[in-house]
Amino acid sequence: METRIDHIDGGIYRISTMTDAYGITFNQFLIDDDAPTLIHTGEYGAHANVKKAIAEVLDPATLVNLVLLHWEGDENGGMDRFMADAPAAQLVGSALSIQLNAVGFGVQERTRGFTDGETLELGKHTLRFWETPHVHHWDSMMVVEESTGSLFPADLFLQPGDQPPVVTENLADAMVGVYRAVGIFAHEDPVRSVAARVEALDPRWVNAMHGGSLTREALPAYLQALREQDFAYCGMLLGRAVEVPAAQY
Repeated sequence: METRIDHIDGGIYRISTMTDAYGITFNQFLIDDDAPTLIHTGEYGAHANVKKAIAEVLDPATLVNLVLLHWEGDENGGMDRFMADAPAAQLVGSALSIQLNAVGFGVQERTRGFTDGETLELGKHTLRFWETPHVHHWDSMMVVEESTGSLFPADLFLQPGDQPPVVTENLADAMVGVYRAVGIFAHEDPVRSVAARVEALDPRWVNAMHGGSLTREALPAYLQALREQDFAYCGMLLGRAVEVPAAQY
């Protein structure tokens, strides 16, 4: 797998690896600042590639924050390796995720949990945390970087395929199709509530975890698709039909 790193805006870099098995890119985001920060670590096996990409910008040993937006292999599978590489690094997540997951995995040292509206100063950049439960996990959060108007929405606003660093194309129907096929959202309501919050924010950038970074001009089509189309779980898990008797719903 080939991993690339591209500057998006204001010291924020997209690290991206196309993963053919899933038909999407797996992205991490590096923020170059006084407190260097990595959002998503990638899967366990991707560590060497992601670390090499980071090294094109800064020394991975200087990372201060490893931000996970929910507890899942592509979010934080490489956390132990990055924490070993960077002895001063802390694992940052939602307060719920740190309480339920990090402590349960014995990672209670060097962790910090955030609740909705709290901020983390990096130097020139400020991260503001949003709690977004059930979009798509119970412990999910999103992050807004205030100086660049950048939103990091984890799995929301993905686009399938090997997308370029910046996407202006309307791939909203493809996004919704992926959600229906993989079954990551149990219901539309929590997602639509968060989408309304995103619309009110009017971010300049949406740095999706899968796909390219969306521009402000591209975002409305994706918000409209989430408002108007069905995309919640409908019996499909990663493309596999799950037969559940109707009486169980």
